Amino acid sequence: MGEQYGVNKCCRVLGIGRSSFYAWRQRQGRVRPEREKLKALLVKHHKASRASAGSRTLAKELQANGHRVGRYMARSLMREAGIASRQRRRHKYKSSGVEALVAPHVLKRQFEVTAINQVWCGDVTYIKVGKRWLYFAAVLDLFARRIVGWSFSMISDATLTCEALRMAVELRGRPKDVLFHSDQGCQ
Repeated sequence: MGEQYGVNKCCRVLGIGRSSFYAWRQRQGRVRPEREKLKALLVKHHKASRASAGSRTLAKELQANGHRVGRYMARSLMREAGIASRQRRRHKYKSSGVEALVAPHVLKRQFEVTAINQVWCGDVTYIKVGKRWLYFAAVLDLFARRIVGWSFSMISDATLTCEALRMAVELRGRPKDVLFHSDQGCQ
């Protein structure tokens, strides 16, 4: 009689029916095989998206496979499975604010080179290392199709590209009359 009195009082205070409380309590710990199957499929699709898919995308994936799942059910299944959508943020380039001079396009997309140290190409890209961005500059000999100079830096500036070019010049024995081609980025 004591437990029922406490339940009655709590339900009255919370404004819910006593039968609702007992129905909720009966549902706790009950395994629903269909829901567990859906949860496993949802986790599989989430892993396939490399943890980027959210409830809307996952619901559409499951619907495409013939399951009756809405976005809100997908969201609750995600909560139960302990997974969340993680969107990658776009990297923001930092501009130097200085406009570069445009050099004439001498190479004119003639990438077939007949000898080493005739044409070198350079480019800069960025790589995420942990939570930081690391910039990578490379100099490529178009004849050998090999990287002849490279440089890493935390800052994308002219020093980064100069170091890569310096390495290429030193490794190749200071060649003369080499055409250097780049996309004429801010570096």
